[in-house]
Amino acid sequence: MTGITVLLVDDHLVVRSGLRALLGTQPDLDVVAEAASGEEALELVEQLAPAVVVMDLAMGAGMDGIDAIRQLRQRNSRQAILVFTTYDSDADIVRAVDAGAMGYLLKDATPDEIFAAIRGAVQGKSVMSAPVASRLFQQLRNPDEILTPREAELLSLLTEGLSNRELGQRLFISEATVKTHLAHIYAKLGVETRAAAIATAIRREGMR
Repeated sequence: MTGITVLLVDDHLVVRSGLRALLGTQPDLDVVAEAASGEEALELVEQLAPAVVVMDLAMGAGMDGIDAIRQLRQRNSRQAILVFTTYDSDADIVRAVDAGAMGYLLKDATPDEIFAAIRGAVQGKSVMSAPVASRLFQQLRNPDEILTPREAELLSLLTEGLSNRELGQRLFISEATVKTHLAHIYAKLGVETRAAAIATAIRREGMR
């Protein structure tokens, strides 16, 4: 079985080393290289074509994580990129997802959350750390939100990276009903993807 190749991008060696050691405990996750800057990340992705790029946002001088994510997605629109950072503001989340990040993990995420996010990213799933997902859910429960309570609940579950079938099982509804709800959510928010729906919901709250 071919493992999931991973590129780690962080300007702190101790963070990269710790993450490499952690991912090394999983037989299906293979860290193929490390980068300390956005520029180095672009070169390594070009050379190695990793399945998933795990990217910090702030990396000192030079290209930051947001610019690196944007350029990587411009070069390959299917490149899976996960943000792994200490920054959890709404603005940072929106900028990262708008740039093309598949998921957003905080550095206090549990090992299982990190493993699940990387595995989910290669399947096109959007995953966010529990604190980010929790804040988003609270935002969506505002009475003046355009989404219905069921749609808001469904959108909050998207941050867990669940498939349509898993969403249906969680909410005790059919997969067809899930697809209908998602279509309504996308239409109301004016987006086409799950990641964009999450980013738009956060942005709307930030403008209140």
